[in-house]
Amino acid sequence: MSTLTEVGDRAGWRCWLCDKPVDPTMSVNDPRGPSIDAVTSAKAKKGAPAPERLAHRACNTRKGAVKAVVPWPSDIFVIEPAPIVETAERLSRKGGREVVARCPTRDDAEQAGTWLVDRLSRLAPDLGVAAKVEPGGGQFLLVLTTR
Repeated sequence: MSTLTEVGDRAGWRCWLCDKPVDPTMSVNDPRGPSIDAVTSAKAKKGAPAPERLAHRACNTRKGAVKAVVPWPSDIFVIEPAPIVETAERLSRKGGREVVARCPTRDDAEQAGTWLVDRLSRLAPDLGVAAKVEPGGGQFLLVLTTR
């Protein structure tokens, strides 16, 4: 089990759910304060230690009542983006390769890939992924692969 400071430093003091900064000096009892969210996974259920992520207290609490949704950023142009949480869960279970979005330009796809790999480093810290851009049908596919 890690300390709050260790988890916060690994996450760059950003909430894995809303991707907004978490103030390490804020009280842990404040809704905007830091909290540790343990990832429940099949590996953790088999006795392995559960990976830990940083979240705002309110984001972590809300996640218990409402299914977590990690939105794609509005400033990156993606078409038919895959749900991020479900994609991370599938890749954690099965590994492999998954097409996660289509983009009109290579630059859009590369920008989305860079953002998504960074985002997944906080969402699923134990999941190593790489983003690849593949041309196809006049568009560019953003593909995630496990390492």
